[in-house]
Amino acid sequence: MMLDDFNYELPEEQIAQKPIEPRNASRLMVLDPLAGTMKHRHFYDLGEFLSPGDALILNDTRVLPARLYGRREPTGAHIEVFLLRRIDKDSWETLVRPGKKAQVGQVIRFSDELSAEVAAHTDFGGRIVRFRYEGVFEEILDRLGETPLPPYIHEKLEDKERYQTVYCREEGSAAAPTAGLHFTKEQLAAIQAKGVHIGFVTLHVGLGTFRPVNVENIEDHKMHSEYYRLPEETADLIRRTKGAGGRIVAVGTTSIRTLESAAEVQGEIAAKSGWTDIFIYPGYRFKIVDALVTNFHLPKSTLLMLISAFAGREFVLSAYEEAVREGYRFFSFGDAMFLTRKR
Repeated sequence: MMLDDFNYELPEEQIAQKPIEPRNASRLMVLDPLAGTMKHRHFYDLGEFLSPGDALILNDTRVLPARLYGRREPTGAHIEVFLLRRIDKDSWETLVRPGKKAQVGQVIRFSDELSAEVAAHTDFGGRIVRFRYEGVFEEILDRLGETPLPPYIHEKLEDKERYQTVYCREEGSAAAPTAGLHFTKEQLAAIQAKGVHIGFVTLHVGLGTFRPVNVENIEDHKMHSEYYRLPEETADLIRRTKGAGGRIVAVGTTSIRTLESAAEVQGEIAAKSGWTDIFIYPGYRFKIVDALVTNFHLPKSTLLMLISAFAGREFVLSAYEEAVREGYRFFSFGDAMFLTRKR
């Protein structure tokens, strides 16, 4: 399939610049690709579309304060370092701007207590840097680092916790699993009280989130690897849910990529952890996930391709056109959709 097959027109004013309050007051488009129906609701109505015995799977990753600003030695020129993933105790894979100035051996100073040396280039244009510091690295990072926001958000976030889910706990992500930003603790409790089970997976969002697809034929695109973990208790929950006839409802594309990476055959799954570069696009046969909660994604993005594989490209693009007409808010701080899988 070609990249232009996943394009759509979006007025810039519909790109959400700040989160809505409360979290679950965002709009919710409910899609059934089998019936071809689209309903316009709100996220606080989500429980109406979940059934007792379903399992809601959440990604519990927490976003790092991953953006650091420093100066190159000895010139003092400004430089930005964006942490992507930890390699060992002091070494990280990063994006550096301006990258041309960050050659191997370059020393970058962030403060009197923190500096870094560029150790190597990566295959994807990034840099491996080795930090030097006095004290506890995580505490220093919390003081000096900024929580990164996507480049299409131009307004400063007043409360940095609004770019975290209410259930985040495993720090290590370069971006938020944004479908989960809509949930409040109260709504999750109400969903559980209805008889819906809740399970957790971890996928730390990495470079793949920031890399555009720049090939004409999407099958030539290579995803960057991201770390994931499916714990035994969640794998057991999924097996029990499937066995009892319940649905597996993934919250976000990160959760669906985790579950589909861990699934070995149709309908079967086991606890697993490691690195995944799974790329899901139309033609993919889903093994585990039955329904999905997700946001509205960028044109020509791998996330839009995943959604198109799940519910059908033409139906999804028609839903996006409807969302534009109806004034939905798009991307990380925007509105959401709930969709069942096209069989």
